[in-house]
Amino acid sequence: MALDKTATIFITGATGFIGTSLTRILLADGWRVRGMSRSKPKLPPGYEGDVRDLWEHPNFEYVAGDVNDYDSVVRGMTGCKYVFTLAGYARNYARDPQVFFKVNVDGMQNVLNAAKKLGVERVVLTSTIVTFGPTPKGQTCDETLERITNSYFTEYEESKTVGEKAALQMVKKGLPLVIVNPTRVYGPGQLSEGNAMAALIRDYRRGLAPFLINYGVNYGNYGYVEDIARGHVLAMENGQIGERYILGGDNASLLQLFQTIDKVDGKKRWKLPLYKFLPLLVGHVLKIWAGLTGVYPRITPGWVKTFLVDWKYSCDKARKELGYDPIPLEEGLRRTCEWLDRTDERKKNVKKTA
Repeated sequence: MALDKTATIFITGATGFIGTSLTRILLADGWRVRGMSRSKPKLPPGYEGDVRDLWEHPNFEYVAGDVNDYDSVVRGMTGCKYVFTLAGYARNYARDPQVFFKVNVDGMQNVLNAAKKLGVERVVLTSTIVTFGPTPKGQTCDETLERITNSYFTEYEESKTVGEKAALQMVKKGLPLVIVNPTRVYGPGQLSEGNAMAALIRDYRRGLAPFLINYGVNYGNYGYVEDIARGHVLAMENGQIGERYILGGDNASLLQLFQTIDKVDGKKRWKLPLYKFLPLLVGHVLKIWAGLTGVYPRITPGWVKTFLVDWKYSCDKARKELGYDPIPLEEGLRRTCEWLDRTDERKKNVKKTA
C-alpha cells in the first residue's frame, strides 16, 4: 500500500517504550505525528534517549487523552489518515485485575471504533506474542499456531487475547486493521516495566539477578526495540488487512541469553540455577504482600510461570511479507549494554555536578 507522506499519523501510547522508538523513526522519515498519552513523560537526569527532543520536533504534536475516554480519542484522531495503537496496560500486577481488561480490551475498542467512525485508511494494532500461547517443547512456531492451553498465566495475557479477538471481529466489519505481535522486547529506552528486559540485563550485569529459573532451559524470542518499531512501519506499509505478524528476533534460553551477555562483556558471571518451586513461592509472597501493603511486586506467580514454558517463534512471515530484517541477538545485546553503560556514566556526571 502506497502511503500518503503528507498525512498525519496518530499514535496512542506515544510515550511508551516501543511508542517512543516508533515516533522517533517516523519523524526521521519525514512524517507528521500526533502522539496521544495521558501526560508528558517525566524523565530522571542522565537519561539517554530523552523524548523531550520529540516533543519539540516541528512535525510532532502532543495531545492529552486516554484510550478509555472515547471523546478524547476522537478529538486526537480527527484529521489523521493512519493510526498506530500501542497503548496498553502491560504491567505484572494490578490490585484490581479488571484494569487489564479496561485498558487492553475496552480502551482498544474505543480506538478502533473511533478509527472506523472517522474513516481512517489503515490501523496497526500492537498486540503481543503471548496471545498465541506457549509453544510445544522442541518446536518453533508461527502465526498459524493454535493455543495448546485454554488457561492463561497472567491477566495481561488473557486481556490481550480477548482484545485481539475483538479486533479481528472489527476487520469483518470493514476496519482496515493489521496486527503485530512483538515478542520479548529489549533495548535502549525508558527503564520502565515496558522495558523489563533491559532492567533484567542491567541487574544481571550488576550481579543482582543471576537466577536461572527452571535452570534456564526454557526458551523465549527476543526482539530489539528499534527492529520492532521499524516492523510497525513495515506493517503499515506492506501488511495485509486482517493478518497478524510476529515481530521479534532470535530464540534463546535464559541460560543462552545470560551467556551471550557474558560474551558481549568479555566476562563470565556466576549463575544460580533454581528449580521452579522457589521462584513461584517468592512470587506468591510478593503478590500477597502487594495486596496488603500496596508495594508493587517485582515478580508474580504468573510472571514466573511464563518463564517455565517455551515461547519459540519464527518471524519468517514478517520477513517475507513485510521486509522485516531484525539484527542478531548478540548485536542487540551489545548495543543495549553500551547504552546502559552510557546511561550509568551520565547519571554519575549529573550527581557530580548537582
